[in-house]
Amino acid sequence: MKLYVRIILAMLCAALVLAMPFALSSPTMVSEAQWEAEGESDWEEEGWLRWLVPSANAEEEAAYAMPYDFTPGAPLKAENYTEEGYSDESITVRMETREEDGVIWRIAWVDIKDPSQLRITLAGDFNKKGIYTSTKTAKVKAMAEKSNAVVAINGDYFVDDEVKRCFEFRMFQPVNSKVPKTNKTKDILIIDEQGNFHTFIKSQGITVNKKAKLNDKLQDMITAEGVEGRILHAFTFGPALVQNGNQLMMDTGYGYNPKGREPRTAIGQMGPLSYVLVVAEGRGESVGVTHQELADFMFMLGCQEAFNLDGGGTAAMYYNGDYYNDLAGSERAVSDIIYFASAVTEE
Repeated sequence: MKLYVRIILAMLCAALVLAMPFALSSPTMVSEAQWEAEGESDWEEEGWLRWLVPSANAEEEAAYAMPYDFTPGAPLKAENYTEEGYSDESITVRMETREEDGVIWRIAWVDIKDPSQLRITLAGDFNKKGIYTSTKTAKVKAMAEKSNAVVAINGDYFVDDEVKRCFEFRMFQPVNSKVPKTNKTKDILIIDEQGNFHTFIKSQGITVNKKAKLNDKLQDMITAEGVEGRILHAFTFGPALVQNGNQLMMDTGYGYNPKGREPRTAIGQMGPLSYVLVVAEGRGESVGVTHQELADFMFMLGCQEAFNLDGGGTAAMYYNGDYYNDLAGSERAVSDIIYFASAVTEE
């Protein structure tokens, strides 16, 4: 090698050696000590492999996904029950009773891993065309036990009123033999496939495609403000109690005896995959509540969305093999229940 070439290489090597301290202290070259000092030591705890291989996280989430149909939840284990509630890897339920101003409140706080764990059971079956025309009813307890429900409440008992069938969906399917139409007298609760609640006051914000046919997909039939995913369930009862985190003032002309003190059932969403079920007892030791009192209570609990379901003699909450509330009179058979299921199957 010629002398001048050796000299140039030596000079380049020297320059690299002199530059190394500056490169190592550069803001874009953070040392391990700097990393920890900046609070990034959680890197290993959160699982660097899940970051490098995104499918690892997706597989963990998919482990709790259940089919969107009417199959029951996973069998429940006696050892997962405590005095406070039920818990396993996929669901946590905390039960609570409060007595305030003469009202006995039964409350179930629920957190789940996957939106499919919020489920429905119907007393009847869909026909061969995929339409629910049954008027069959069953007891809440019987449906809950059949479904392996961790906790369950009555739904909106839609079969007792044809008006309620106008905008009713269960597991992506219409509960009507006609094209859905909006309801100008009752509020609507839509639950999307992500498990998020959307309340609509007398159908405001919901549009039905005038060219829709009954065998069309729901997303082709319906446009609902704020609903980005598919419509999983829709309930026509109400009134809406809390909307977008805002406490609502009740319409005193709404149906279902709004100013009367009655047993009431309500469901609310606290946040992503976090919910609360509430039954206010009445017609006995507990005096019952008005619509406004129920709305105030759901807002006080911290609901972002909350909705009133069928009440009176229908109001029922099931937990751990029996009713969690005192029923108002004789046990009433209804068309549907809302329940939460475990997604932990036997190994």
